[in-house]
Amino acid sequence: MGCYSAVCSLQLYRIAVGSSELLCTHERTRLFLYSICVSIRSDCLHISISLSHPLSSERPGTGCEHSPSATLQLCQLPRAVLESRVREMEEENRQIRLQLNQLQGTAGQPADGGNYGNAAWGASADTGPEDVENTAEERANHTECPRSPTVLKCELIHVACVCAGHNASRDVVTLVKSILFHRKNPLHFHFITDAVANQILSSLFQSWMVPSVQVSFYDADELKSEVSWIPNKHYSGIYGLMKLTLTKALPSDLTKVIVLDTDITFATDIAELWAIFRKFTDKQVIGLVENQSDWYLGNLWKNHKPWPALGRGFNTGVILLYLERLRRIGWEQMWRLTAERELMSMLSTSLADQDIFNAFIKQNPVLVHQLPCFWNVQLSDHTRSEQCYTEVSDLKVIHWNSPKKLRVKNKHVEFFRNLYLTFLEYDGNLLRRELFGCPSHATSESVQLQGALEELDEDDQCYDFRRERITVHRVHLYFLQYEYTPTGDDTDVTLVAQLSMDRLQMLEAICKHWEGPISLALYMSDAEAQQFLRYAQASEVLKNRKNVGYHIVYKEGQFYPVNLVRNVALRNANTPYVFLADVDFLPMYGLYDYLRKSVVQLDMANTKKALVVPAFETLRYRLSFPKSKAELLSMLDMGTLYTFRYHVWTKGHAPTNYAKWRTATTPYKVEWEADFEPYVVVKRDCPEYDQRFVGFGWNKVSHIMELDAQEYDLMVLPNAFMIHMPHAPSFDISKFRSSPGYRYCLQTLKEEFHQDLSRKYGAAALKYLTAQRNI
Repeated sequence: MGCYSAVCSLQLYRIAVGSSELLCTHERTRLFLYSICVSIRSDCLHISISLSHPLSSERPGTGCEHSPSATLQLCQLPRAVLESRVREMEEENRQIRLQLNQLQGTAGQPADGGNYGNAAWGASADTGPEDVENTAEERANHTECPRSPTVLKCELIHVACVCAGHNASRDVVTLVKSILFHRKNPLHFHFITDAVANQILSSLFQSWMVPSVQVSFYDADELKSEVSWIPNKHYSGIYGLMKLTLTKALPSDLTKVIVLDTDITFATDIAELWAIFRKFTDKQVIGLVENQSDWYLGNLWKNHKPWPALGRGFNTGVILLYLERLRRIGWEQMWRLTAERELMSMLSTSLADQDIFNAFIKQNPVLVHQLPCFWNVQLSDHTRSEQCYTEVSDLKVIHWNSPKKLRVKNKHVEFFRNLYLTFLEYDGNLLRRELFGCPSHATSESVQLQGALEELDEDDQCYDFRRERITVHRVHLYFLQYEYTPTGDDTDVTLVAQLSMDRLQMLEAICKHWEGPISLALYMSDAEAQQFLRYAQASEVLKNRKNVGYHIVYKEGQFYPVNLVRNVALRNANTPYVFLADVDFLPMYGLYDYLRKSVVQLDMANTKKALVVPAFETLRYRLSFPKSKAELLSMLDMGTLYTFRYHVWTKGHAPTNYAKWRTATTPYKVEWEADFEPYVVVKRDCPEYDQRFVGFGWNKVSHIMELDAQEYDLMVLPNAFMIHMPHAPSFDISKFRSSPGYRYCLQTLKEEFHQDLSRKYGAAALKYLTAQRNI
């Protein structure tokens, strides 16, 4: 039985008619997912076609069990007639395929020159050296119609990856998305990480809560001594050598693992790769794809002297490691001896662990199992990967192993880039799906969440508000490079704020006004996070600021979880004190230094104080920002500036006592009043924001109320100010103004907050309830 395909918007077939045959395929493209099944049963030709959008949570399975969108059945015809119909269909499909290929442009065309290197380049996923006796016809069938992987339904697949730093952590997320999108088996990820990647990825996976996925972390610092003696010129540095240590780093009872670079994208189910372990001979311990450049041939430039390798050598972006066998043959000692011997003449590695793996294989070729090249299509400079496939639909794994990454030159780079961008911007929430028929081990977090969900009353008018409070949002900490060196005097202050995509334009201005550390939580979708990344990398102001921590809280649900987002920014501040602000305010020039001095003058380290920074606003989009208090007062008198929200929500900032502030030269204490919501500087260990308040209304008011309940003194700073810049109204304030149900639920949440405050702080909290009733 043979088949062929054209990657555009449909998979096309030819079939050989036999007795009771069944042919099914399930593929994904940029446009949609599709599944076609053709069978002949009882002299009937059955054809079913099913299509769905790639963002749909449904995916084709391994059979024809899902409901097709189109079904064709030809019955009660002589078998000869059926065969004639099939041949006619085959010819029609061939003509359509030619037309589609002409339209597709970048769809896989037969590469010039055919395959090169080992015959396994055209082999199927489970073709190994032992299949060389297959006939040419059988090998052709293997190429076009790979057999199903021999992996048990719920078999656990282990994947290992070395990851260090902020950028590699972002790459890992895209890799993991591509794996989760196609997978049908439980997974266990093993990450060898530095402290940065550990913090980022552990937080991400904990908040992602993907069923049937386990994650383990291993400290890369503990492995550095194993490889630090090896000079390495590769840009990956010491971490590029750590795959050599996996037999020691990973658990001793782990028998085999798939090892991946962070710049890998999967285009198929990883179980197909895992199944190749079963094709290993008794002696084989490592599975690798041949290197697809001439690097190890030593002819790229004059005097080019690469490390020794078998033929073209092998690329280590995708590795099958049979750990049990490697430990048995003494892998740790063997690779060390190899490295020591070659370094005597080579002096350093150029391609990190890959050089040492290849030198080892050169001496021990019987230990390697050569994988078909489509398991590691290498998009590096001078690559010959185009000769690895005849159609892009044949690809299994794409490896962006050039420093140029997406800018690399390749005949089909647009197709590869689109595939990569699909997973880069794919909504990770859609990957939180149970594996059908495979039991998932519930974590304490998932059990707690399920219990909270069961306690909710779906008939409650405010159900959606209560549901949002317990929603677990994915969080990606330190989305961009972050560097912070603590000051020696313990007076440092971090500006803490939250924002969404519509406030992105404020970032550059804030960075110009505030030179100290900043912790920002951004509420965005996966696609918006990538837009932000491009914006930040293109901004001269933002890319030169390394003391700004950007933390992505991924969108989910219908409300803006403003206090949850604020808390993410607050928890990840790294200074003793925090300035709790909003992103649409610009602090006065020099406020950072002024606040650090105030922290000392007011003995913040030994007292409970909240320093109030008076807030003002302008209605002008272009403002000559005041450089001093005197200049601000002048603009206030001329009507260029106003006290914040004086004409809309006076109570919010009236207790600041602006009249007193005009002439004040020393800090002064003010008393809490109902609905007071100033912007304050407090210790980092202050109470967090109450997450029941989402969208518009009472999100800051409730926080200031709790500070007062904990007996914080509210101290107004006489020479500090911040100015609110104009912007379009938020969607949430529009809902508050237009929806009686919204306002009713907000009032209900207020009353419940008062009750909780009374239970927490006793009689001292009664004044808040009394004040609210007097409004």
